[in-house]
Amino acid sequence: MSIHLKRIYDDANHNDGKRVLIDRVWPRGVSKEQAQLDKWLKEVAPSSDLRKWFNHDPDKFDEFKKKYKKELKEDDEQKEALNQLKDLSSEGKVTLLYATKDEKYNHAQVLKELLS
Repeated sequence: MSIHLKRIYDDANHNDGKRVLIDRVWPRGVSKEQAQLDKWLKEVAPSSDLRKWFNHDPDKFDEFKKKYKKELKEDDEQKEALNQLKDLSSEGKVTLLYATKDEKYNHAQVLKELLS
């Protein structure tokens, strides 16, 4: 199992494996053709309320991780989407795609940690 993270705005390449968008909202300025997705799992993204509360504030990241992991355990849609990601990752290389500019403090990091 191999999980990689990449911004959706970065070019796709043959080393990406399965390309999965993990944002709840479609990224601005990216066409479906450019994205070259294998799957869009918007249900695995944090809830809108949690995302707005976090607002990519590094000081809130540890608390965000706890709250997000709790959501992934307790929300049926998010739990199912996480299971789909687990299944995909068991089949081979997966690249989780996200739109945020912050490459260190985001939900993709949390998902990678959970899947690794």
